[in-house]
Amino acid sequence: MSHQLRYEVNCSILFTELPLLERPAAVKAAGFDAVEFWWPFAGAVPSDKETDAFVAAVQDAGVSLVGLNFFAGDMPGGDRGLVSWPARSSEFRDNIEATIGIGERLGCTAFNALYGNRVDGVSAEEQDELGAENLALAARAAARIGGTVLVEPVSGAERYPLLTAADAVAVIDRASEANIGLLADLYHLAVNGDDVDAVIAAYAARTTHVQIADAPGRNEPGTGDLPLGRQLAALEAAGYSGWVGLEYKPATTSAASFDWLPRERRGAATATR
Repeated sequence: MSHQLRYEVNCSILFTELPLLERPAAVKAAGFDAVEFWWPFAGAVPSDKETDAFVAAVQDAGVSLVGLNFFAGDMPGGDRGLVSWPARSSEFRDNIEATIGIGERLGCTAFNALYGNRVDGVSAEEQDELGAENLALAARAAARIGGTVLVEPVSGAERYPLLTAADAVAVIDRASEANIGLLADLYHLAVNGDDVDAVIAAYAARTTHVQIADAPGRNEPGTGDLPLGRQLAALEAAGYSGWVGLEYKPATTSAASFDWLPRERRGAATATR
């Protein structure tokens, strides 16, 4: 089954052989018109100089920023967000304006808020209450620029509580803001044992961003056994018309890892909006 959804490239996991600020231009050279990033700075509130350099790198490359993560802590060290982490909630709140400000400058309206791991000494209920508060704060800030906050189930993090689409939707419902949506990463859902076909049937209307990688391995499509083409076609048939983020670890060089996707399918103008 074919589809006409648009692809974009995650510059935090692809082109890591290049300095971060050179990656948007490499994405453009590979034929794509849009990028997404995990939080691209070391701390929650970057300096004006750091922010300006990042904005310029995206603008000068001639690509659109279509997805940006809020600050999520030390990701290589195992952190998976600050949203529900009481000891670091203030960092998340300080980061909201910095993130939305970058979005406003670059026209980005999708902001991924990784929920945070369970922490010792705090009840799940207390964390979830805080998580709802912080998601609502972020959503109200994003709404000022027509933005949406994303909530994502992820795999590979033992203490991260959102494993399935239903887990994420429960968190979204608790936060109770209209502009909070599901980020459906088809790789994470599959690895966690969620029924991706059932997720599409149940939650396509609540899905506001999609990411893909193949499994096993989290490499480019075609290296594993996930039916990604069929699932993307099903999402489109169910009404999804947003971006598909390529968030995989290339099994070869980053540029060569796109060989599965004809160059004429990489640019935003080639697909139906």
